[in-house]
Amino acid sequence: MAKESVQQDRNFDDLAQRFKKNIYGGLKGDIRLAVLERDCRAHLPVFPAAEIPVKPWRILDAGGGQGQFSLQWAQAGHDVVICDISAEMLKLAEEQVKALGLEKQVQLIHSPVQELPQHLGAAHQFDFVICHAVMEWLQEPQELLPCLLNYLAPGAYLSLTFYNLHSLIYKNLLRTNFKKIINQDYGGSRGSLTPINPQYPEQVLAWVSQLPLNVLCHSGIRVFHDYIFNEDHRAREPQSLLQLELEFSQQEPYRSLGRYIHLLLQQEPDLAV
Repeated sequence: MAKESVQQDRNFDDLAQRFKKNIYGGLKGDIRLAVLERDCRAHLPVFPAAEIPVKPWRILDAGGGQGQFSLQWAQAGHDVVICDISAEMLKLAEEQVKALGLEKQVQLIHSPVQELPQHLGAAHQFDFVICHAVMEWLQEPQELLPCLLNYLAPGAYLSLTFYNLHSLIYKNLLRTNFKKIINQDYGGSRGSLTPINPQYPEQVLAWVSQLPLNVLCHSGIRVFHDYIFNEDHRAREPQSLLQLELEFSQQEPYRSLGRYIHLLLQQEPDLAV
């Protein structure tokens, strides 16, 4: 089967509905949101369930697609910009914005993350930047963090998730797809949701260490759910599964087997870019 091209960043116009169902829907989506919300609640001075501050935050959802995570911040009174390279993903976000009556809180921008300053002008720095499941779809993933740093105000926060190569290798081992491992053939086939550039957490953390960013939190997302191959077993006790995902999401070696890795980072206050 033909592979996705690694010569260009991935646009999800053709897979917007599949993303909505397979990535954000059901128990997978519940686990993802539970980990993200737990991490943000533990380390951020502001989160959706908290009282609205005197001055609402400016929040950027970079490559935010349908805005599943960021729209709850808009509902809490914060100002949100969602940018995405996919017009179809933004259409789904727009449907939600209108359904929730958030037109005054949310700005949608059809643009790659790298070209966002062309649309924002001077007001390009934010209190909180969200960049979830973008890095692994870029031709040059190592360039993403320096780009995002430009959008962080001094002392601002960055929530980053990326597809974990350790998880992809381990799942193929369990399925005895040994040829993939031997050939290091990890890229997804054309039309699949397996990304073109999954990343080792160690590599991403090395990139972080070279920038004025402090790691506040490091979690795995779906640290065992995806290794339960029997769908009936997955669905047997969803609440127990979710609670155990939270319990083991920050414990090694389980964290390093998460399908996604979540890093909550903070720009050093005295080193504005």
